[in-house]
Amino acid sequence: MSENASVTITRQSGYQFLVDFGAAIPQLLADEPAPLGLGAGPAPDHMLLAAVANCLSASLLFSLQKFKQDPGALKATATAEVGRNENKRLRIMGINVKLELGQAAADIEHLDRVLAQFEEFCTVSMSVRQGIAINVQVQDGTGALLKG
Repeated sequence: MSENASVTITRQSGYQFLVDFGAAIPQLLADEPAPLGLGAGPAPDHMLLAAVANCLSASLLFSLQKFKQDPGALKATATAEVGRNENKRLRIMGINVKLELGQAAADIEHLDRVLAQFEEFCTVSMSVRQGIAINVQVQDGTGALLKG
């Protein structure tokens, strides 16, 4: 990630916005779900969840590769806990992220060290965590819960 990441958002119509990440990256159409929008693209909460899950996945992969380990398939599912604040406004109250490794824990060397440190490398989740609780679980390829 560059030190000064930037995106430009331009309204197209209704609640649809074109997200421009820069010259080398395809643009993305964002939209609110009905009844506000048409649901023609991801809503802002989807993009936040994707950013948190992507960053945690990349950080886990980075930590594994420091020890020359391959997780095999790597899957992340992020789910928002939505509630109302004291002013009755909808807010994301928490984010649950489940990371699934493609390999059994027994086949991954130094996994205990990886699990102890990988979240610290995630710029997005560590920043978001300052205002939204994030719960992270890690499972291996057999379904065994390793963290969380």
